[in-house]
Amino acid sequence: MQTAEHKLPHLITALPGPQASKIIERDRGVISPSYTRDYPLVARRGRGALVEDVDGNVFLDFAAGIAVVATGHCHPKVVAAIQRQAAELIHMSGTDFYYPGMVELGEKLAAIAPGAGPKRVYFGNSGTEAIEAALKMARYHTRRDKFLAFYGCFHGRTLGSLSLTASKAVQRKRFGSLLAGVFHAPYPDTYRGARGVRPEYAAADALAHIEDELFKRIVDPEEIAAVVIEPIQGEGGYMAAPAEFLRSLERLCRKHGILLVADEVQSGMGRTGKWWAAEHAGIEPDILCTAKGIASGLPLSAAIARAEVMDWKAGAHASTFGGNPVAIAASLATLGVLEDGAIANAARIGEFILQRTADWRERHTTVGDIRGKGLMIGIEFVRDQRTRERAPELRNRVIEAAFRKGLLLLGAGENTLRICPPLVIDEEQADFAVRTLDACIREAESAL
Repeated sequence: MQTAEHKLPHLITALPGPQASKIIERDRGVISPSYTRDYPLVARRGRGALVEDVDGNVFLDFAAGIAVVATGHCHPKVVAAIQRQAAELIHMSGTDFYYPGMVELGEKLAAIAPGAGPKRVYFGNSGTEAIEAALKMARYHTRRDKFLAFYGCFHGRTLGSLSLTASKAVQRKRFGSLLAGVFHAPYPDTYRGARGVRPEYAAADALAHIEDELFKRIVDPEEIAAVVIEPIQGEGGYMAAPAEFLRSLERLCRKHGILLVADEVQSGMGRTGKWWAAEHAGIEPDILCTAKGIASGLPLSAAIARAEVMDWKAGAHASTFGGNPVAIAASLATLGVLEDGAIANAARIGEFILQRTADWRERHTTVGDIRGKGLMIGIEFVRDQRTRERAPELRNRVIEAAFRKGLLLLGAGENTLRICPPLVIDEEQADFAVRTLDACIREAESAL
């Protein structure tokens, strides 16, 4: 692996290399075909924002394990915390016993969660588990059984969270009946409009649909336990809900006694330049769900709720592995790195990238929109900037071309490219990524 002073890609074989090709072939014989692999990367190890494959090729990682390794790969403080904890206590189920780390992390998460007043924390292993906990908690507390979510959202793949998810039909296909009583509303798309018209009125249109259509014609709001929303949609294309919409939605929930659940699985833990995307709008969710960046790659999630909302009794909900001691130790170290400068760096480098790409709509005919906060940035590709017809195949060609140049990226939604690197990247790495992406877009456009 390259040493710390080497921060950019270094490719030494054709891609995939000989060792990678062998492993990919073995993978086909034994691993679930439901996994989506965008390109033939076979990772061996990582440091910071660099990933080395099994053939010795080094890549700059702007995918971060789907926005998971917030502190970069194998951050020394996180590794040291994991090693210390693994030598002392690997497992002691927090649903049956107590241990200090769980309390310490719970206190820290309660302290940084939006809103005043006491909070309680439930620990799981993944984002979908946090959402499942929020669904059950909302039903338990409100004694209502219905939910409102949004088109384009992704909340997970277990059956409860999948019932909320409205991202891609393939994620629901052939799984039968899902959770009853889940309704969906248009997400306020500031590029295309809430229902494909008037982007400038996206927030007002989306709210009007809930109040004037859903609540008057389909479901009485007094039956809704919770509204679940991503302040910035992840798989939906890195689309941020306008602040005025989130504040209006919060007021609507308060009016009808509905709980507001913020899904910050991807947008939380400093990725947007603040601890939570909800902070940009100044809202205070009743329940906040987080995972991904919380423990630098170890499986951990949390549902953070107002204490009065998390009022379920012993045995109502639990997890054998949720809040595992090693994952807790990794999370405590991660939070330390984030508050010691990584969150501020995400805000600074994110602004650097947005400034460097500000003229891309003028220079690239296929770039329809560039949006984001911090290091959660989306580039939407279109066939025509006037009609805004989506161009997923071009987006995919750009991602493939970037891989061939040593830059790891992922798509989001149908036609958006996501930029979600570790929060510890520097300007040199960001500059390389922008220049590489610029070249890949030019290449893709020249082939049209």
